[in-house]
Amino acid sequence: MSQSQAAPLVAAGPPKRAAALPPDERRQMIVRATLPLLLENGEMVTTRQIAEAAGIAEGTIFRVFADKDELIAAAVDQALDSAPLEHALAGIDLSQPFENCVFRAVQILQRRVVDIWRLSSSVGTRFQEHARRPVSDIDALVALFTSKEEHLSVEPVMAARLLRAFTLSMTHPMLTGEATPPAMIVELFLHGICARDEPC
Repeated sequence: MSQSQAAPLVAAGPPKRAAALPPDERRQMIVRATLPLLLENGEMVTTRQIAEAAGIAEGTIFRVFADKDELIAAAVDQALDSAPLEHALAGIDLSQPFENCVFRAVQILQRRVVDIWRLSSSVGTRFQEHARRPVSDIDALVALFTSKEEHLSVEPVMAARLLRAFTLSMTHPMLTGEATPPAMIVELFLHGICARDEPC
């Protein structure tokens, strides 16, 4: 399975024309249409562009959001919601060999790192406060390691934290010139840097 299949931050194919929706659903639809435009245009995106992408009249935006800044903040908040990440990790087939499960988890985590970095870079410093979240354990990742606990020399929670931190450090554009391929991350995470046929 390719990395492009990892849980995407931005949903593809915004609606061509908006149907009549309750206010909360209309709000979510506008936010979903805004995310890809933020990645492309940053905070210079116009409400006209957003309205066209959402298939609504421009004035509809201001019946849901006070101004464009409130909409951008809502889009950032939604992008940082960890629920899609949890869902993607929970969808890993745990009947696979341990290494395959870790490989798939790395793909999903890498996609998340890159997408969040792109969004944070696009919206600028005025919205950085919205990009700050307390670091907490990812339940689905802990569950993955719990299901494979016989392979571990550390507790599942620690394994999950280590994989997350290692993947971040080997993927984030500000920490590495080019993202490390998932297979290499898995190899180093599981087996270290010593040659397998040589004692360390």
